[in-house]
Amino acid sequence: MFAASRFVMIMDTKRSISPEALGPLLLDIGASLLQSGASSKRVYITMKRMAAVSSYEPHIAIGPHAVALTLNDEGSKTVYSATHDIPAIGVNFKIISGISRMSWDFVETTINLDQARAELERLEQLPHYSRWLILPLVALAGSAFCFTFGGGWQEMMITFGATFFGLFLKQELVRKKFNAYIVTFLSAFAAAVFTGLAFKMGFGQQVEHALSTCVLFLVPGVPLIISFTDLVDGYIINGIHRGINALMHAMAIAFGLALTLYLLNLH
Repeated sequence: MFAASRFVMIMDTKRSISPEALGPLLLDIGASLLQSGASSKRVYITMKRMAAVSSYEPHIAIGPHAVALTLNDEGSKTVYSATHDIPAIGVNFKIISGISRMSWDFVETTINLDQARAELERLEQLPHYSRWLILPLVALAGSAFCFTFGGGWQEMMITFGATFFGLFLKQELVRKKFNAYIVTFLSAFAAAVFTGLAFKMGFGQQVEHALSTCVLFLVPGVPLIISFTDLVDGYIINGIHRGINALMHAMAIAFGLALTLYLLNLH
């Protein structure tokens, strides 16, 4: 409610902006949000918010792998129309939150169009966390889940090693541009085999605690949540697409675990 009232107060004046300058920026913002894992409604609202400072009427279409934008002038004449493809979709909350802040700064005239473009480019170039920071922290989180599920210190150590190994393999396969589902399957299989072999060699007592938590780093939690929100918000095609994609990854995890249980004869 606060954001809505804040938005209405700012819309009293319109800015004169060229459609050839505004249109590409809005498309790049929508594409960046979608690529970073934002929900379809957030993409739509952010683009609509920034377009509202001009005299153009935006028409926005958001698909699973593309964003389309048409700007009409006050006479309903099309002055800009284009589509931006999305090559791959991941999760990057820094970009999502940064674009949200930037869009409000633009609406409140704190920044102009060029500054908004510069801020978008800065956000897109922000470095990711070091893999040597991510690996031990994710492995530590996996071992913490193991403890939560009832595992002892030996099972926690096994889960730490299995998660570290599986995530390391995933990062390497992603760098080599393997199919995403194959990456998930091989990573789950590697982590499960690590766990199974550790128990075969006499470490640990309850294999189910370590085996069920060593693959949690692969669970597509964010895509499942965004899939549900897209369905609730009426973006049916996007919601179904994201949901099926998440379920495919879940099946890949299940196949990796099942193959390990079969090969190592774990019960």
